[in-house]
Amino acid sequence: MIQQTSTRQIEIIEAAGRLLMKSGIKGLTTKNLAQEMGFSESALYRHFKNKEDIIVLLIGHLESNIKDRLGEVSQSKLSGTEKLQAIFKSQFAYFSQNPHFIIAILSEGLFDETEKIHSAVMKIISFKLQLLAGIIEQAKEENQITDEVPTLDLVHILIGSFRLMMLRWKLSQFQIDLNLEGNRIIQTNLKLFKK
Repeated sequence: MIQQTSTRQIEIIEAAGRLLMKSGIKGLTTKNLAQEMGFSESALYRHFKNKEDIIVLLIGHLESNIKDRLGEVSQSKLSGTEKLQAIFKSQFAYFSQNPHFIIAILSEGLFDETEKIHSAVMKIISFKLQLLAGIIEQAKEENQITDEVPTLDLVHILIGSFRLMMLRWKLSQFQIDLNLEGNRIIQTNLKLFKK
């Protein structure tokens, strides 16, 4: 998907992300987006058919990025717990540099906007669930993580901690040191998970 995305489309989805952060899904209109970009609404339609396509590309761009970054970590020779640390470290670093993508993680209303958007969000969630479950299984096999708690429960705890940290960061108007605080929370989870 990223190979076919033009530089202008990337600029548009980043502006859309900023609008979503600032005004929510209701504030993301083609009129507001064109104003944010500094050109006419008709210019937007040269790059996208509608608002839905903009949001789907934003989510798809994030998905491609996540798959590249986190897939690389999961294929590395690190231990299971080292992979978990590296994955969340990568996520916190990425979002601290690209806060406009936080909307794909936190916006409940976005999930229900259209079936196409819902499907795009679910692809990211499914990928992350499978990736984390596989790494937790590896850590269990390496006797780094307790096998007394089901893997899916541990995945939910990690993802819940991640989402809450991202929400705290957003509510602080991005004043919390996401890298420091986020990685500390993951370390705490891993201590609790220890065998």
